[in-house]
Amino acid sequence: MSMNAKEALKVYFGYDSFKPGQGEIIDSILAGKDVLAIMSTGSGKSVCYQIPALLLPGITIVISPLISLMQDQVKALNEAGIKAGYINSSLTESQISAVYDKALAGDYKILYVAPERLESREFMSFAGQVSISMVTVDEAHCISQWGQDFRPSYLKIVDFIESLSRRPIVSTFTATATEEVKNDICCVLKLQDPKIVVTGFDRENLYFDVETTRKKDDYVLEYIRNHPDESGIIYCITRKNVDALYELLSSAGIKVARYHAGMNNEERKESQNDFIYDRAPVIIATNAFGMGIDKSNVRYVIHYNMPQSMENYYQEAGRAGRDGEPSQCILLFSLQDVMINKYMLEHKGITDIPDEDVEPIRERDIKRLQIMEGYCKTSGCLRNYILAYFGEKTNEACGNCGNCHREYTEIDMTEDAKKVINCVWETKGRYGLNIILGTLMGANRARLKELGTIEYKTYGALKERSESELRLLISQLILDGYLYQTTDKYSVIRLGDIKPLKEAGAQVLIRTTKEREAEKQTRSHIRKSTDSLTKAGYELFETLRRLRLSIAGEEGMPPYIVFSDKTLIDMSVKVPRDRLSMLGVSGVGEAKYEKYGERFIEAITAFMDENPESVTSIKADDDAQDARVKYAKKHKNRKEPFYLNPEDEEKFEYGDLYLLREIKDELNRITSGDNVKHIFGTDIFRFLTEKGYVEEQNIDGRNIQVPTETGKTKGIVVAEQTSKIGTIYTVLKYPPSVQKEIVEHYIEIRDQLAIGNDGY
Repeated sequence: MSMNAKEALKVYFGYDSFKPGQGEIIDSILAGKDVLAIMSTGSGKSVCYQIPALLLPGITIVISPLISLMQDQVKALNEAGIKAGYINSSLTESQISAVYDKALAGDYKILYVAPERLESREFMSFAGQVSISMVTVDEAHCISQWGQDFRPSYLKIVDFIESLSRRPIVSTFTATATEEVKNDICCVLKLQDPKIVVTGFDRENLYFDVETTRKKDDYVLEYIRNHPDESGIIYCITRKNVDALYELLSSAGIKVARYHAGMNNEERKESQNDFIYDRAPVIIATNAFGMGIDKSNVRYVIHYNMPQSMENYYQEAGRAGRDGEPSQCILLFSLQDVMINKYMLEHKGITDIPDEDVEPIRERDIKRLQIMEGYCKTSGCLRNYILAYFGEKTNEACGNCGNCHREYTEIDMTEDAKKVINCVWETKGRYGLNIILGTLMGANRARLKELGTIEYKTYGALKERSESELRLLISQLILDGYLYQTTDKYSVIRLGDIKPLKEAGAQVLIRTTKEREAEKQTRSHIRKSTDSLTKAGYELFETLRRLRLSIAGEEGMPPYIVFSDKTLIDMSVKVPRDRLSMLGVSGVGEAKYEKYGERFIEAITAFMDENPESVTSIKADDDAQDARVKYAKKHKNRKEPFYLNPEDEEKFEYGDLYLLREIKDELNRITSGDNVKHIFGTDIFRFLTEKGYVEEQNIDGRNIQVPTETGKTKGIVVAEQTSKIGTIYTVLKYPPSVQKEIVEHYIEIRDQLAIGNDGY
């Protein structure tokens, strides 16, 4: 069945519409035109060549310098139902031969290769035997000697293209390119009348800040402690800094990984996987880390040292917030950073470059460093400074960076302090800092509606103040004893001794930043997707995250490739119970549904059955809210726990060895129980755990189900299975005797329910 680009986007990627620029680029490629696309990180570059590759008749060769990107992209494509492979130095010769064979047999639509591979005799032989529809050059700025990541191997790409019997479409992509670099890409690759699309460099969800401090360790430690559940990257300029900061954070009990070129391949791979698979939420690294890392939920990037160029900084900082959620990019600056960078540039080796070009390149490097230093010292808008460097001029300050909020002054906040105290009084000491802040600022959050704080007199009383100002104010009030914060697990803020504040002449003075009204309005539009979730919505979201982690462990892939956080949030809002509604969730395509959809529907159904009155989200639209509340009330206590009637037992079709899901499916099929909930594999596993037949063990950071010694005597066996992407994992299989015990258990459940219903 043939399909168009928009249909392919929905079927394979689960999205209803293209992001800005994507449709224009895809249409140009499908019309046979060469393309140069300059798109910021997170704007969906890969989709722009993956969809045409799927629709064009032959194979697409994607040239990328990044092994990690190749592997992640191929995993994600295969998960989406698009056949893809890669060739790089991580494969053995026999594995590479197997990839060539599959590609020649038409098993792949996309093949990723490193630029060095283009020179090999084997690859040239392969290229002469296969129909190549398109050559895609990723990280295309690497072809320019004026770019920050020049790679001489990229100069071989044009030779490869010209060696082909028929010139394919050539599409090129990069996230950062000055006018000089853009011209280099077009000229060196000999693009033919290319369609040039620049979607813009601005990442509105990123907050930029520069902190001038000598106490960088203290800053990093405090920041991570204030963001304990968030994933972040900390970049250091030297290996020594990486190791020292790693030891500091580790000794503070923080789960952290490290990455630099001084570690061996196995150590680097383990660190990278710990970060990608969320075993270590924080990674400290040199700039050797991050190229091609597609982790979508990085909430902050901290630069411990100033990078050598704006290109490097924006590329590294841009690894935050790829999912579009608000994220922070913080640069810790000291004058020593400038000296270190100058020294490193002076001793930088420049190879494979004509002698006459060496000095101009060194001069360009120093110029880049000066521009980067200017960024750290400017008092103007940081975002505008970045955009201007890449050729985008704006007249107005962004209102969403550190400098737009940084005009230090000592201000009298006595009247504000009284409003804070009134808000704490209204809470009756029941809530913590975030609820108080949200209430005072008049935030549009589901949790505030759920708690009823939007009805407080102080709701929105300080909406003209920034969150940072209010945090400073509340800290000062606690320090002065007007408020105090409990020290238990779920700390709350309560009233202290407020009598001194009632005395004549009492003042609360805060040294803070002065903000303009326009800036606050700009920032108020940036809201997190989770703001729509109630407490129950958060619980469902966490349930789905645990399921995603379990599936990722089974499949041997990063959790974000299964589904992104954004998709799980949308599931928590929409609460899909069937195929059609699940396909309506952003990020759920047909291939992903076939692999995972039923398991997530089961988890959602189980959660809602356990919490029948739950409202998982509250939208601004009151009608939608009322409808959801009515739905919850209508379905209150609508189902009983799962059970079997005695006559159901004879309908169970016993097998030699059943997987848990097969037993689960049989039980759901045979029950004649009146209006009962579905039984899930986790329920059965819990019963078998109570019997002492099975248990979970943590092996290499993964929870693995294993039989106990008792279980082994019962005939429970461990079997290996292979996922669709070739990952081997273990499962448990259960003999007829155990199957019978499970059936009998759920008949007993029926008897227990009958007793309970009779009131005994």
